[in-house]
Amino acid sequence: MTKFLKEYDRVLYQLTHLAALLAGLCILATAFIIVYEIIMRGLFHAPTEWVLEVSTYFIIAAGFLGLAYTFRQKAHVQVDFVTMRLSAHTRCVLDIIVNILGTLLFLIFMTESMDLVTASFDFHKLSPSILRFPLWIPQCSLVVGSALLLLEIVRRILFGIRCLQTGRYDEERQG
Repeated sequence: MTKFLKEYDRVLYQLTHLAALLAGLCILATAFIIVYEIIMRGLFHAPTEWVLEVSTYFIIAAGFLGLAYTFRQKAHVQVDFVTMRLSAHTRCVLDIIVNILGTLLFLIFMTESMDLVTASFDFHKLSPSILRFPLWIPQCSLVVGSALLLLEIVRRILFGIRCLQTGRYDEERQG
């Protein structure tokens, strides 16, 4: 399991960082198009009709593409004033249980997102704006982001199981 876990961790690390890079580029693109909108509106009195829609797509994509990276870095919001008082073994067991529940939750979210993308694609749903943008394209970020998060949660579960097997709870922080 150790060889598999190391390879899984390595590949997932690269995918997660690629998604985080794309999330950062989405935020950067949003900043640029909003500045463009400000210049067009303020200096030339020519507001655009597409900036709000496109920036919304980019921000949603950034949020979902950044989920897995945030989870991997343990940078998400967590309340640990109770769990920090538990033993390392109990924290590890609790972490596995919570991550199994998270897996179920995001599995449902990912399947529902896939249904949304499929329906948008099959029925040629377009945005109700002047752009008439195919909605399945920005909706794909929901599927990709939640799939990567699911893989990260599974990774954390596997690390937790390994910690329980070896009794080395310092590895829990790495997982």
